[in-house]
Amino acid sequence: MIDFKSVTPQDQKLLYSFIFPGERRDSNLSIASLCCWQFLNCSSFAVIGEQLVIRFCFPDSQTVYTLPAGEKAGKQVIRLLARQAMEENLPLYIYGILPELQERLEETFPGVFEYRDNRDHADYLYLRQDLAELKGKNYQPKRNHVNKFRKTYDYRYTPLTTAMVQDCILMYEQWCEDRRCMEDESLESEKQALLFGLDHFDELGLSGGALWVEGHIVAFTFGRPVNHDTFCIHAEKALLTFEGAYNAINWEFARRLSGSYLYLNREEDLGIPGLRKAKLSYHPFKLLEKGLAVCAEGLWDKLF
Repeated sequence: MIDFKSVTPQDQKLLYSFIFPGERRDSNLSIASLCCWQFLNCSSFAVIGEQLVIRFCFPDSQTVYTLPAGEKAGKQVIRLLARQAMEENLPLYIYGILPELQERLEETFPGVFEYRDNRDHADYLYLRQDLAELKGKNYQPKRNHVNKFRKTYDYRYTPLTTAMVQDCILMYEQWCEDRRCMEDESLESEKQALLFGLDHFDELGLSGGALWVEGHIVAFTFGRPVNHDTFCIHAEKALLTFEGAYNAINWEFARRLSGSYLYLNREEDLGIPGLRKAKLSYHPFKLLEKGLAVCAEGLWDKLF
């Protein structure tokens, strides 16, 4: 049996030695996401033959392994994962970004896997410069919202620090009260993940920003890099009573973020109509389609 270790903030140096130099921009591979959502997906990892594999275990008893990451080919590693799945009497699910997932597995195990995607879990990838400048006709509505916020409120923007965590929590409690989080299971889960991130802000290597009006935070955001060219936004909250606050915090943070990051990953929309509309309104550069590969019925033996 492969010994998988639960992901902790202390593991980020090891995990990022595999992920940071590469081209994987998947928000689920951020150490912040792995730790903040561990209560739900039981994220763990193992280094097998110089390959990193992350495992997720979900409440429906589905166990999912990421496509191995590392310098050497992952053929033998996938065989080991298949044996583990067999011993646990579970299907073998391999997770990754399509079409890379399919291309790599077909090259190694042609005709063995079936592939499934889920639009609701596609990550929205934006050009950082687009969100920082809001140029052109497509971004005219966003510029209007930002300009209205700037004219209406005497605000200030500050980088987010641990000294401001309690102010963020106070604002977030108001945000949750307005949306009745306690009556929505998904919002309650999001709350648990977000508060973990704030409570472990420095430990997880997070950075962010906040908007202040009359001495109170009215919007905040935070995230961390996924790899060398992509920064992932893990949280963005604003009080709706301050019109344009969401647009303003988005713009302020994007324009102050290091130019070394070409892309901003703003995660998925989970199939929520309002969230999908909002994310599409910022004109993503690309949707990262996350998929699953499952060993096709009757072809299990071809893995060995």
